[in-house]
Amino acid sequence: MKNPKAVILKRELSAYFTSPVAYIVSGLFIVFSSFLFFAIFFLQNRAELRQFFSNLPMLFAFFIPAITMRLFSEERRNGSLETLLTLPVTSFDVVIGKYLAAFCFSLCMLVPTIAYVITVFIFGKPDLGPLIGGYLGAVFLAASFSSIGLFASAVTKNQILSFFIAFALCIVLALADSFLVFLPSPVVGLLQYFSAGSHFTSISRGIIDTRDIVYFVSITAVFLTLTVKVLDTRRAG
Repeated sequence: MKNPKAVILKRELSAYFTSPVAYIVSGLFIVFSSFLFFAIFFLQNRAELRQFFSNLPMLFAFFIPAITMRLFSEERRNGSLETLLTLPVTSFDVVIGKYLAAFCFSLCMLVPTIAYVITVFIFGKPDLGPLIGGYLGAVFLAASFSSIGLFASAVTKNQILSFFIAFALCIVLALADSFLVFLPSPVVGLLQYFSAGSHFTSISRGIIDTRDIVYFVSITAVFLTLTVKVLDTRRAG
C-alpha cells in the first residue's frame, strides 16, 4: 500500500464528512459554543472570547470523544479491523492515519467560530495576543484529546463505552486544576502540571511557554504510543 497513512487519513476523513453523526456532533458543538459566546456578548455587553476559551476544555472533553469513539470500535465490532491489520501496513501507520483524521475534523469544528472573532472585531478592540493564543491552545488541546479518544476507541468495541472512557480521561485533565483549593499545597503543583486546563489557560492568555507545549506534545505521544501497543497486541494475538 502506497503511503498507507495518507490512504487511511483520506478514508477516515471521507467517513467523517459522509456521516450524519459527525455533522450532529459538530452542530451541537457550534450551538453550545455560540451560547457561551453570545450570552456574554448580549447579556454582559462584552465583545470578547474569554468565556468561550475558558470553557473550551470542557467542550472538547465531551465532543472530541464523540468524534473519536467509532474509529476503532466500529471496525472491531464489524470485524474489518482484523482485515486491515492483515494488510502490509504497520500499527503505527493505522494509528497515525486515524489520529490525523480525528484531529483534522476536530479543527474543522473550530472553523465556524471565526464568526465570533469577526463579531468581536466589529464591536470591540480585542487584544490579538490572547486571541491568537486561544486558538493555538485549542489546536494543542484538540491534538491531545484526539489521541486520548483514539486510545479509548482501540481498547473496546463498544462505541458508548469508548466515549465514556475518553470523556472521563479528558474531563479529569480539563478540570484537574479546579479542585486545587481543596487539596494540600504539596499536591497542588503536581496537579497543575497534569491539568490540561491549566496549560491551555496559560497559552490562551497569549503566553507561549515551552512547558505548556511539551505537556501537550507529551500527552499526545503517550496515548498514541499506547494505542499502537494495543494494536500490536491484537495483531500478535
